[in-house]
Formats: sequence, C-alpha cells, structure tokens
Amino acid sequence: MAVSGFEGFEKRLELHFFGDDPAVTEMGLRQLDFESLEQVLHAVQCTVVSAVGNSYFDAYVLSESSLFVYPTKIIIKTCGTTQLLKSIRPLLHYARHLGLTLCSCRYTRGSFIFPKAQPFPHTTFKEEVICLEESLPTNLCRRKASVMPSKTPSHSWHVFTASDDAHLPGVLYTLEVCMTELDRVLARKFFQRPGDEKTGDTAGKEMTQLTGIGDINPGALICDFAFDPCGYSMNGIIDGDRYSTIHVTPEDGYSYASFECVGSIYDDHDDVVQILKKAVQVFRPATMSVSTTCTSHEVWTRVAGALEPLGLKCRSCAMDEFPAAGSVVFQTFTTRRK
Repeated sequence: MAVSGFEGFEKRLELHFFGDDPAVTEMGLRQLDFESLEQVLHAVQCTVVSAVGNSYFDAYVLSESSLFVYPTKIIIKTCGTTQLLKSIRPLLHYARHLGLTLCSCRYTRGSFIFPKAQPFPHTTFKEEVICLEESLPTNLCRRKASVMPSKTPSHSWHVFTASDDAHLPGVLYTLEVCMTELDRVLARKFFQRPGDEKTGDTAGKEMTQLTGIGDINPGALICDFAFDPCGYSMNGIIDGDRYSTIHVTPEDGYSYASFECVGSIYDDHDDVVQILKKAVQVFRPATMSVSTTCTSHEVWTRVAGALEPLGLKCRSCAMDEFPAAGSVVFQTFTTRRK
C-alpha cells in the first residue's frame, strides 16, 4: 500500500430546494452563471474541465469528479483531498437570491484509502457531521447520521441526511458503486501513452470506446475526459433527467473506480441489472460495495443476482432508514478467489 496516493473515494452531496414561484423553479439553479458555480467549486478546490446539458439539467466533469445542476436539485461529487462541505454555504447564498429554499440534504461517502491525507472537516465522519449540522438551516429539523458497517474492513458507508417536515422522498433511486483492486490489465487502459499529444477530451473519447464504457448505456449523451498521465471521468445523460457517472483512479496499489446512476422505481429492474453488470465488467474489481438509496425494496434485491454470475460473492448487507431519503442498503462483494 502506498504511503499516500490519490484518493479515489468520493464525497457526495445532494441538496434539494423548493420555491413558491413557478417562474423561478422552472429554471431555478440552472440560472446560476458560470462564475458563481466556479466560486462554489473554488471553495471546494476543484474546477470544471468539460460540460454537457439538455433541457432538464447540466452535467459538469470536474478536475475532481462531477457536478449536476437541476432547477431544484444539485449534486456534487468530489474525490482527492477536496473540501466538499465548503460548497454548502455559498450554494445556499446563491439559491436564496434565486428565491429558493433548501428542503433536504444527503451526504454520503465510503471509507477513504488515505484518511490521514484528508483536510478538516473530512478528517473524521464526526467532524463532517458537526460541519453539516452547523451549515444547514434550522428548517431541516429531521436529521440522522449513521455509519453502515460491513465485513470488509476497507468498505463502510457514511450517511447523513437532513430534511424539513414537508419533504417526501421521491420515486428516484440512486445506486452508488465503489470498486477497489481493479483488474490490472483493464486498469492500464486508463493510462495515456507517454508522448501522446492528445487533449483530455480526445483521450477521454478513446478510453470510453476502448474500455466498453460506451456500451453501458448505448443511447447516452456522454461527456468524458482523460487526465494526464492517468485517470478518467465521464458523465452520461440518459433519457431526459437521468444521469450516470464514472470516475477511475487506475494506479496500482490504490486503484479505484466508481459508478453511479439514478433510475425510477417504476423502471424495468432488469435494466439496472444489465447496466450494473456491464459497469463492473469494465473494471473486474476484487472488492466492491453497492449502496442503494430508494423508497422501494425492488432495486437492492436485484444487486446480488446481477453480480454473483460475475464471480462476486455478497459478503455483507446492512440496511438503515433515513427520514426523507427512504432506505439505504449497503452491500459488499469480493471475488470468490479472495
């Protein structure tokens, strides 16, 4: 294990807002100018490298992961030693100016590979929770923090949710997949060849094609980027308001890849099985976790069935209920050879 390498495990923040004026909520947060977004990201210590949007939302690939901006919802996911929670106050400030009020917040992350390298308040989950509690307005009165354990010491799941009394969980589910100990041959595909004079966009497109990432959601509008000398990020826009995102830290000794997607509880659940299978086969990790946030149990029960034919065995499963987020189910898997 390297003393300290690049931290692949992301921190993820999801904020939901509401407004009384339909004229405001129609475009909502998407009215924020690029300069304002850049200021928020500057506080977090990352920048935009690429962007794509449709009539529902805007998706930004960041120097450290991703940002998704909807009219009344924002999702920021950042890796490395970024200070994600520093985005909350400026975002609330800009939202207030647009006539929007925060109604729910969800913060999630796995266990860092290099916890000692993290800056305050990401040094411990306890400090993160204190920071969240202090940054959020008092109308978010239903709060809960929990660390969901597993039998795999390197994987536990940290969840904090807060919501007002009126906010109800929606019909969307979120699947957050964290993969470690990637297949070395497959991980090499995320390195650029020395002397290649390709731009991040060009090299990213090649990696999307070569690795099979482009086949996970064949109809997706993809925004991809390759980092120099290695590493890769991708946001995909799928039918309307759905997204998927992949981030890869391929270095040996601390290799990591994440895959995240959203779906509706009314979708055909065979779709999520196929998507999950394809994503995992791109990396063939020795250890992985899947966190499913959903109001229905239909989705998480399919996860093990999708992964076991790939030689991954479910080692642990933890479940917890969160106000206004529904239930979170955290499952860990290792290859049978482990």
